[in-house]
Amino acid sequence: MRNIGWSTNKFIMCAGLEREEGVMDKLDKIFDSYVANSLFKNKLVLQASYSPESILHRSEQIEAIASILAPMLRGEKASNLFLYGKTGTGKTLTARFVAQKMEQKTEEVGLTKLRFLYVNCKSKKVSDTEYRIIAELINLYGGSVPATGLPTDVVYSRFVEMIDKERQIVVLILDEIDQAVKKISDNFIYTLTRMNAELSNAQVSLIGISNSLTFMDNLDPRVRSSLGEEEIIFPPYNALQLRDILRERAKEAFVEGVLEEGVIEKCAAYAAREHGDARRALDLLRVAGEIAVREGSGKVKLAHIDLANQKIERDKMIGIIESEPTQFKLVLYAIVLLDEKNANGTIFTGDVYSLYQELCLKSRNEQLTQRRVSDILAEFDMLGIINARVVSKGRHGRMREIRLMLTPEIKEKARVILEDSLGLKNE
Repeated sequence: MRNIGWSTNKFIMCAGLEREEGVMDKLDKIFDSYVANSLFKNKLVLQASYSPESILHRSEQIEAIASILAPMLRGEKASNLFLYGKTGTGKTLTARFVAQKMEQKTEEVGLTKLRFLYVNCKSKKVSDTEYRIIAELINLYGGSVPATGLPTDVVYSRFVEMIDKERQIVVLILDEIDQAVKKISDNFIYTLTRMNAELSNAQVSLIGISNSLTFMDNLDPRVRSSLGEEEIIFPPYNALQLRDILRERAKEAFVEGVLEEGVIEKCAAYAAREHGDARRALDLLRVAGEIAVREGSGKVKLAHIDLANQKIERDKMIGIIESEPTQFKLVLYAIVLLDEKNANGTIFTGDVYSLYQELCLKSRNEQLTQRRVSDILAEFDMLGIINARVVSKGRHGRMREIRLMLTPEIKEKARVILEDSLGLKNE
């Protein structure tokens, strides 16, 4: 019996080793295939964080920003500036491009000291409190404060003291500023716009950036007048402009000759439908290239663009739903539940608000007004989560008819995310 047991154990061990060797062989093949068949020359060129040497089709906006900020080269405070336009229209890229050129010019001219501090207000480490935004500004300036623990006014005073030690102009670029206002309030913007009253040597200017075209409408009038001294709109790119941008980046990103004919044009066409989103176009091209490499293909083909589009759409929607604040999630959860109950998929705004109120009571959350919920629905429409159209109900007046635009797969994932985040479970 001992010999039989030993033989059985030996057989199991050998089988296990063979399986491990098989897995290792497959891994080696995957790695060798990737190394030997990389279609990319420099994939970083297709990342949103990449800063090109020139920015196509944004010369008008570049010149406008430069003209507004130019007085700072002589040590004069410039007007606060607000940039807005839909996602992927070049707002952040253009602002940082002009900032970099101005810092270089300041060093050449030597008339004043100029510093730009960039904060993405959507970043998880800064987006939920005024304290964290100011702490991040201190970190960018070269100082440090604890992540939590100090009163906000103490942290604010420390930042004022730091920058006021010398004559200089500090420009605060607050990207995705609308995301911070959603989670905090617009008071922190007002505080920053009034900072110059407390400074003796330094001066502060603000550049606010937002994807929401209606963001300024919802601000306190004092904040609106302070932040929006100058405004610049970034229109969506058209298909031809997106094609130019993709061609320029593709030259540096891919090995010559690996893009099948029509790939650039198809990416541009997809992105042009998505509100002229250059970021979406670049992501499509990058993900299509990654899929082609994984398949061991020698070229990026048109079919890879379709696969990339499906993957990006799925990831984008899930990412939006996960990152939205609680009130947005409550409204969306109400829509998801109503969509499941209505076989024809038609939902009206009044139904959404009624169920939203019930969910607020159940989850012990504050209820927003119907007008504020209507604003949230408008944002969902802009993001492509819902489709909303105004319909006439005769003597009952006009109302918005809503359809949920999520695929069944994304809808199911969204429901799980919302229920876990809100602590709600539909019985």
